Amino acid sequence: MGELLAPPGDNAVHLCIDMQRLFEPGAPWATPWLPRVLPQIERLVQKAPERTVFTRFIPPHTKEDVRGVWKAYYEKWQCVTRNCIDPSLLDLVPALAVYAPPAVVIDRHGYNAFGSAGLSLYLERHHVDTLIVSGGETDVCVLATVLAAVDRGYRLIVAGDALCSASDESHDALIDLYSKRFSLQIEVASTENVLAIWQFED
Repeated sequence: MGELLAPPGDNAVHLCIDMQRLFEPGAPWATPWLPRVLPQIERLVQKAPERTVFTRFIPPHTKEDVRGVWKAYYEKWQCVTRNCIDPSLLDLVPALAVYAPPAVVIDRHGYNAFGSAGLSLYLERHHVDTLIVSGGETDVCVLATVLAAVDRGYRLIVAGDALCSASDESHDALIDLYSKRFSLQIEVASTENVLAIWQFED
């Protein structure tokens, strides 16, 4: 992980992707690293809870509510559709839920957090130009969201040690990809580095 080119600035927000109970150990979509990166994410949230946006992945009620390849996907994962799953598993993990509010929670149904109009509207309304990204999974929803944010022209700061995945290999490959292939558009830094230089006016 490298050094940031400049401080995040007054118009930065922390975008935390899908830190939900659904991905805790023992849950249907368990992400083994989640407990390991949670302290780093919590440090970012504590820096500015009012500048934090949490996203949540919300599955459909039934597999019949989706189309195309998503139908086949939920044939396999029918256990996480909303008519089957314990609704509390869709909540943020308890350590982060206590920060919302003042943090904002925005729901969506696909991998890309910009798939919900709510995120774009929130960022535009608050004149956000920089996103500090954490959460999971590195190689699924984080990937889709980061590339969508690049297309929209946001400055992207990925807190590499505040991301989690079920696949070590994919996580490492994507951190390398962000750092090298997208080095002009995506900055990868440690949580410590981000916190050290993120200053803003209240």
